[in-house]
Amino acid sequence: MVQTLWKAVTGALSLVAVLSLPLSAKAGCGWGCGAGAGLAGFGVGAVVGSALAAPRPVYVVPAAPIYGPPAWSPAWYTYCGQRYPGFNPQTGYFVGPDGQPYFCR
Repeated sequence: MVQTLWKAVTGALSLVAVLSLPLSAKAGCGWGCGAGAGLAGFGVGAVVGSALAAPRPVYVVPAAPIYGPPAWSPAWYTYCGQRYPGFNPQTGYFVGPDGQPYFCR
């Protein structure tokens, strides 16, 4: 529904843009008018072409697996306390080698 409406609006705007190009041209302006019309036509074509193109599939990277026990479980407290010496059981964070806090997973 939204794509159909988008295509209709884009088509109508393209038609108005194409029909209004000859109206703004001055008599005897030389090659400058043709360049402006060409650029406008390119822009309208790009918009219409992208609106009518079929959507491409998007690859979504799966989330990284979590190897430790579930957070806040007794096994998690044991795992994090043994693995990270600076583990704080009240917050669930430990201080990494770079000095930044990280949540234990």
